[in-house]
Amino acid sequence: MSSSFGTTNLRGVKRFFSFPNPVNDAAARSVAIGVVTMATIALVSGQGWVLIPLTYGFLARVATGPTMSPLGQFAVRVAAPRLKKWEKFVPGPPKRFAQTIGLAFCIVTDWVTLSSGFGTAKWILVPLIIAASLEGFAGFCVGCTIFGWGIRAGWVPESVCLECGDLRARYAASGHPNDTSA
Repeated sequence: MSSSFGTTNLRGVKRFFSFPNPVNDAAARSVAIGVVTMATIALVSGQGWVLIPLTYGFLARVATGPTMSPLGQFAVRVAAPRLKKWEKFVPGPPKRFAQTIGLAFCIVTDWVTLSSGFGTAKWILVPLIIAASLEGFAGFCVGCTIFGWGIRAGWVPESVCLECGDLRARYAASGHPNDTSA
């Protein structure tokens, strides 16, 4: 009986620390718009404390998908159901990778803030704002594109996401006019 109880607990933990696959693109784009908003507020106002919820949000989404992320919960429960024109389901692993890149930018910004001050660190947010703007407003996921390149280069096993290796087919299927072969 104890082994069954242990197995059940492990399954629950594994489910808690999982990332959805597939992901509703409307929710992903909503999260990106929230990131643009928070990072832009931090950059323009010089309020470094905004890094706390920004970093936490990325950490929560990398670890648990939208489960522990207030912005993720808002995106899934409030924004995405109202954005039907953006609704399509896309592979989860590239979206998790993109969230990990965002987390890396936030950690570097946090570290530079602690060592040199937010006046220096805030400029690290600019590429994050650009990438999140592309995702949120144009539906182009920079991290997902890099993930696809990683699969094509053999750095990421294709078994992680079978539909991610052929970016041109993925964009054509979604109706996106992008050509990433260059």
